[in-house]
Amino acid sequence: FSRNQCVRRQYHSYEHDNVRPFSPTESAILSHGIAHVPTKGFHVDALTCGARDVGYQDVSVNLFPAGAFALVNYHLLTQRLAIADSGLPNMDKNDVALNIKELVLRRLHGNKPIVHRWQEALALMATPSHLPTSLRELSFLSDEILFQAGDTSVDTSWYTKRAALSAVYASSELFMTTDKSTDFIETEAFLSRRLEESSSLGQLLSGAGTWLGVQTMGVVNGLRSKGVRI
Repeated sequence: FSRNQCVRRQYHSYEHDNVRPFSPTESAILSHGIAHVPTKGFHVDALTCGARDVGYQDVSVNLFPAGAFALVNYHLLTQRLAIADSGLPNMDKNDVALNIKELVLRRLHGNKPIVHRWQEALALMATPSHLPTSLRELSFLSDEILFQAGDTSVDTSWYTKRAALSAVYASSELFMTTDKSTDFIETEAFLSRRLEESSSLGQLLSGAGTWLGVQTMGVVNGLRSKGVRI
């Protein structure tokens, strides 16, 4: 899609396409920090290792007041921008549903290297201080996927489709964290089922609520395991 096409599609939120909230220094630390997540987890230790990798002192992690959530946010942002930059080459413009599935799968596969740590990320995303940012990024992702898939909605369905896709994506991402099948084939099957079910708005909104409920309970259980009385 050209920039002119993007501008003509008035309902695409293209104003967020090039928003990059991290400075070059922060990006350098985060990009190297992500490489340590498989072993260190979504923890400030990964940030520290990333800073050391690019020649900064440990104190440089103070650049990130959100702590380990900065790693999560960076991953969400860069994965979405990868879809925005590459789109879906050779897509079938007459099969928007198939394009959506392919783009969602591509985004899910972006979690492969850190999927065994992604529940840590989900717990961080569900905390009250980070939830607004997490949901906003999820909304941006759904918007980008539908745009790249060829959706041309210009009515109220613009909103319902994005809410629907957000619920489908979030539930598939959660499912993927427990999927032990080869190349996450069970996650693909789960995604296909959820997309087929998405014709009912009531189901979709219920799905979004379920996801938020699961994440909240995950945080609560984690706090309880640390001795916090809730």
